Amino acid sequence: MNYQSTLPENENKKEINVTKKRKGYNQKPTPAFIGASWSVLLVGITSFCIGLWNADMLLNEKGYYFTVLLFGLFSVISVQKAVRDRMEDIPVTDMYYGISWFTTIVSIVLLIIGLWNADLLLSEKGFYAMAFILSLFAAIAVQKNTRDVQYFNRPEEDE
Repeated sequence: MNYQSTLPENENKKEINVTKKRKGYNQKPTPAFIGASWSVLLVGITSFCIGLWNADMLLNEKGYYFTVLLFGLFSVISVQKAVRDRMEDIPVTDMYYGISWFTTIVSIVLLIIGLWNADLLLSEKGFYAMAFILSLFAAIAVQKNTRDVQYFNRPEEDE
């Protein structure tokens, strides 16, 4: 059987562009990168929470670190959203942009202060710091991927 199809003469010369090119964005995130980002986010958050669950701390200390984690995750997602909105010419007030950065820095400083003053082994402090930073970075990647996929799936007339 011959599975080749023939096209009219003028159709052969037409180039087919598979990737949408819009305002400087020319690559949609791959499913592998999206999956890796979500996996790393879940590993970071789960590791941090398992560490808290097994820690020999008072409940209020565990609550402090858990709240700092949630605060940090929300803050970095807000920063990524504000940065991306500005790149796409979506209005973002300077106040919101500044508050997003401020809260991100504050969440990191709060974790550092908490770990500095904690009665934990140095290896435990390192574990919490690494799980926290891993979670923050992964949250940024997940948010970016979500925006990228949404951007490429949007009909072109919306631009």
